[in-house]
Amino acid sequence: MKIYFVRHGESLANTLHVISNRSLPHPLTEKGRAQVDQVAAALKGHPIGRIYTSPVPRAVETAHIHAGVLGVPFEVTDTLREYDLGEYEGRGDEEAWSAYSRFIHAWLEGRDRDQAPVGGETFYDIQHRFVPFIEGLIRQFGGTRAEVLCVAHGGLYRVGLPLVLSNLAFEFTRRSAPTHTTIVTAALQEDGRLICESWEEVNRLP
Repeated sequence: MKIYFVRHGESLANTLHVISNRSLPHPLTEKGRAQVDQVAAALKGHPIGRIYTSPVPRAVETAHIHAGVLGVPFEVTDTLREYDLGEYEGRGDEEAWSAYSRFIHAWLEGRDRDQAPVGGETFYDIQHRFVPFIEGLIRQFGGTRAEVLCVAHGGLYRVGLPLVLSNLAFEFTRRSAPTHTTIVTAALQEDGRLICESWEEVNRLP
Protein backbone atom coordinates (compact mmCIF):
# COMPACT_ATOMS: atom_id res chain seq x y z
CA MET A 1 0.00 0.00 0.00
CA LYS A 2 1.14 3.52 -0.83
CA ILE A 3 -0.27 6.93 0.00
CA TYR A 4 0.69 10.04 -1.95
CA PHE A 5 0.24 13.30 -0.07
CA VAL A 6 0.02 16.43 -2.23
CA ARG A 7 -0.87 20.01 -1.52
CA HIS A 8 -3.34 22.14 -3.48
CA GLY A 9 -1.99 24.50 -6.14
CA GLU A 10 -1.39 28.18 -5.54
CA SER A 11 -4.67 29.94 -4.72
CA LEU A 12 -5.92 33.49 -4.60
CA ALA A 13 -5.50 33.34 -0.81
CA ASN A 14 -1.78 32.74 -1.33
CA THR A 15 -1.35 35.71 -3.67
CA LEU A 16 -3.46 37.95 -1.42
CA HIS A 17 -1.60 36.60 1.64
CA VAL A 18 -4.86 35.90 3.45
CA ILE A 19 -5.50 33.14 6.00
CA SER A 20 -8.24 31.07 4.37
CA ASN A 21 -8.52 27.70 6.08
CA ARG A 22 -12.29 27.45 6.07
CA SER A 23 -14.51 27.61 2.98
CA LEU A 24 -13.71 31.15 1.90
CA PRO A 25 -14.01 31.67 -1.88
CA HIS A 26 -10.35 31.66 -2.90
CA PRO A 27 -9.94 29.59 -6.10
CA LEU A 28 -6.73 28.40 -7.71
CA THR A 29 -4.78 30.94 -9.72
CA GLU A 30 -3.71 30.24 -13.29
CA LYS A 31 -0.27 29.36 -11.95
CA GLY A 32 -1.90 27.10 -9.33
CA ARG A 33 -3.80 25.16 -11.99
CA ALA A 34 -0.58 24.74 -13.95
CA GLN A 35 1.16 23.46 -10.81
CA VAL A 36 -1.57 20.87 -10.28
CA ASP A 37 -1.35 19.79 -13.93
CA GLN A 38 2.36 19.27 -13.42
CA VAL A 39 1.91 17.18 -10.26
CA ALA A 40 -0.92 15.16 -11.83
CA ALA A 41 1.27 14.39 -14.84
CA ALA A 42 4.00 13.12 -12.49
CA LEU A 43 1.48 10.83 -10.78
CA LYS A 44 -0.20 9.58 -13.93
CA GLY A 45 1.97 6.50 -14.25
CA HIS A 46 1.00 5.24 -10.80
CA PRO A 47 -2.00 2.92 -10.28
CA ILE A 48 -3.86 5.32 -7.97
CA GLY A 49 -7.32 3.98 -7.30
CA ARG A 50 -8.75 6.51 -4.85
CA ILE A 51 -8.48 10.24 -4.19
CA TYR A 52 -9.41 11.90 -0.91
CA THR A 53 -9.51 15.67 -0.53
CA SER A 54 -9.98 18.44 1.98
CA PRO A 55 -13.31 20.30 1.64
CA VAL A 56 -11.57 23.68 1.37
CA PRO A 57 -12.37 25.05 -2.14
CA ARG A 58 -8.77 25.27 -3.38
CA ALA A 59 -8.23 21.61 -2.45
CA VAL A 60 -11.48 20.46 -4.06
CA GLU A 61 -10.53 22.30 -7.27
CA THR A 62 -7.13 20.60 -7.12
CA ALA A 63 -8.78 17.20 -6.65
CA HIS A 64 -11.01 17.84 -9.69
CA ILE A 65 -7.92 18.29 -11.83
CA HIS A 66 -6.22 15.17 -10.45
CA ALA A 67 -9.39 13.15 -10.95
CA GLY A 68 -9.59 14.21 -14.57
CA VAL A 69 -5.98 13.34 -15.31
CA LEU A 70 -5.91 10.08 -13.35
CA GLY A 71 -9.42 8.96 -14.28
CA VAL A 72 -10.30 8.36 -10.63
CA PRO A 73 -13.23 9.86 -8.69
CA PHE A 74 -12.54 11.77 -5.48
CA GLU A 75 -14.14 11.84 -2.05
CA VAL A 76 -14.29 14.91 0.19
CA THR A 77 -13.38 14.35 3.84
CA ASP A 78 -13.28 16.90 6.63
CA THR A 79 -10.33 15.07 8.18
CA LEU A 80 -8.01 16.57 5.53
CA ARG A 81 -9.00 20.22 5.89
CA GLU A 82 -6.44 22.81 6.87
CA TYR A 83 -6.30 23.60 10.57
CA ASP A 84 -8.72 26.30 11.71
CA LEU A 85 -7.17 29.55 12.92
CA GLY A 86 -10.36 30.82 14.49
CA GLU A 87 -10.45 34.60 14.92
CA TYR A 88 -7.64 35.03 12.39
CA GLU A 89 -9.52 33.42 9.49
CA GLY A 90 -10.00 35.78 6.54
CA ARG A 91 -7.27 38.13 7.75
CA GLY A 92 -3.94 38.99 6.18
CA ASP A 93 -2.51 41.50 8.64
CA GLU A 94 0.78 41.21 10.50
CA GLU A 95 -0.90 40.26 13.79
CA ALA A 96 -2.72 37.32 12.17
CA TRP A 97 0.36 35.92 10.44
CA SER A 98 2.46 36.39 13.57
CA ALA A 99 -0.08 34.31 15.49
CA TYR A 100 -0.03 31.63 12.77
CA SER A 101 3.76 31.41 13.00
CA ARG A 102 3.74 31.43 16.81
CA PHE A 103 1.28 28.56 17.14
CA ILE A 104 2.65 26.26 14.45
CA HIS A 105 6.27 26.63 15.51
CA ALA A 106 5.41 26.02 19.16
CA TRP A 107 3.50 22.86 18.19
CA LEU A 108 6.30 21.57 15.98
CA GLU A 109 8.76 22.17 18.82
CA GLY A 110 6.54 20.20 21.21
CA ARG A 111 5.22 23.20 23.16
CA ASP A 112 1.75 24.56 23.91
CA ARG A 113 -0.03 21.83 22.01
CA ASP A 114 -3.21 22.39 24.00
CA GLN A 115 -3.29 26.06 23.00
CA ALA A 116 -5.12 27.55 19.99
CA PRO A 117 -6.34 30.87 18.60
CA VAL A 118 -9.77 31.88 19.88
CA GLY A 119 -12.27 29.73 18.01
CA GLY A 120 -9.53 27.68 16.35
CA GLU A 121 -7.99 24.22 16.64
CA THR A 122 -5.25 22.94 18.91
CA PHE A 123 -2.53 20.51 17.87
CA TYR A 124 -4.52 17.75 19.55
CA ASP A 125 -7.69 18.64 17.63
CA ILE A 126 -5.77 18.16 14.38
CA GLN A 127 -4.22 14.93 15.65
CA HIS A 128 -7.59 13.50 16.66
CA ARG A 129 -9.06 13.87 13.17
CA PHE A 130 -6.04 13.22 10.93
CA VAL A 131 -4.46 10.19 12.60
CA PRO A 132 -7.67 8.07 12.71
CA PHE A 133 -8.26 8.82 9.02
CA ILE A 134 -4.83 7.48 8.06
CA GLU A 135 -5.27 4.49 10.38
CA GLY A 136 -8.56 3.81 8.62
CA LEU A 137 -6.83 3.77 5.24
CA ILE A 138 -4.30 1.29 6.60
CA ARG A 139 -7.06 -0.96 7.90
CA GLN A 140 -8.86 -0.77 4.58
CA PHE A 141 -5.93 -1.14 2.19
CA GLY A 142 -3.07 -2.59 4.27
CA GLY A 143 -1.74 -5.82 2.82
CA THR A 144 -2.81 -4.84 -0.70
CA ARG A 145 -1.08 -3.08 -3.59
CA ALA A 146 -3.56 -0.19 -3.41
CA GLU A 147 -2.32 3.34 -4.03
CA VAL A 148 -4.20 6.35 -2.65
CA LEU A 149 -3.87 10.09 -3.22
CA CYS A 150 -4.60 12.66 -0.50
CA VAL A 151 -5.05 16.33 -1.40
CA ALA A 152 -4.69 18.69 1.54
CA HIS A 153 -2.66 21.59 2.94
CA GLY A 154 0.82 22.59 4.03
CA GLY A 155 -0.04 23.34 7.64
CA LEU A 156 -1.94 20.08 8.11
CA TYR A 157 0.94 18.09 6.62
CA ARG A 158 3.57 19.80 8.77
CA VAL A 159 1.61 18.92 11.90
CA GLY A 160 0.09 15.60 10.83
CA LEU A 161 2.64 13.71 8.78
CA PRO A 162 5.18 13.22 11.61
CA LEU A 163 2.32 11.66 13.58
CA VAL A 164 1.70 8.94 11.00
CA LEU A 165 5.05 8.46 9.22
CA SER A 166 7.39 6.68 11.62
CA ASN A 167 10.62 7.99 10.06
CA LEU A 168 9.57 11.63 9.72
CA ALA A 169 10.44 13.98 12.58
CA PHE A 170 8.77 17.24 13.60
CA GLU A 171 12.20 18.84 13.30
CA PHE A 172 12.08 18.12 9.55
CA THR A 173 8.63 19.65 9.00
CA ARG A 174 9.56 22.61 11.18
CA ARG A 175 12.30 23.40 8.65
CA SER A 176 10.74 22.05 5.45
CA ALA A 177 7.17 22.93 4.53
CA PRO A 178 5.72 21.16 1.47
CA THR A 179 5.38 23.42 -1.57
CA HIS A 180 2.52 23.45 -4.05
CA THR A 181 4.39 20.89 -6.17
CA THR A 182 5.74 18.56 -3.46
CA ILE A 183 4.80 14.88 -3.59
CA VAL A 184 5.25 12.96 -0.35
CA THR A 185 5.24 9.21 -0.94
CA ALA A 186 4.43 6.94 2.01
CA ALA A 187 4.62 3.15 1.97
CA LEU A 188 3.28 0.59 4.43
CA GLN A 189 5.94 -1.82 5.67
CA GLU A 190 5.49 -5.49 6.55
CA ASP A 191 5.81 -4.62 10.24
CA GLY A 192 2.83 -2.25 9.97
CA ARG A 193 4.82 0.99 10.00
CA LEU A 194 3.97 3.68 7.47
CA ILE A 195 7.19 5.35 6.33
CA CYS A 196 8.10 8.30 4.15
CA GLU A 197 9.78 6.92 1.04
CA SER A 198 10.33 10.30 -0.58
CA TRP A 199 9.61 14.00 -0.18
CA GLU A 200 10.20 15.38 -3.64
CA GLU A 201 9.26 18.48 -5.56
CA VAL A 202 8.16 18.26 -9.16
CA ASN A 203 10.26 20.59 -11.30
CA ARG A 204 9.18 24.13 -10.57
CA LEU A 205 7.49 26.23 -13.18
CA PRO A 206 9.48 29.29 -14.29
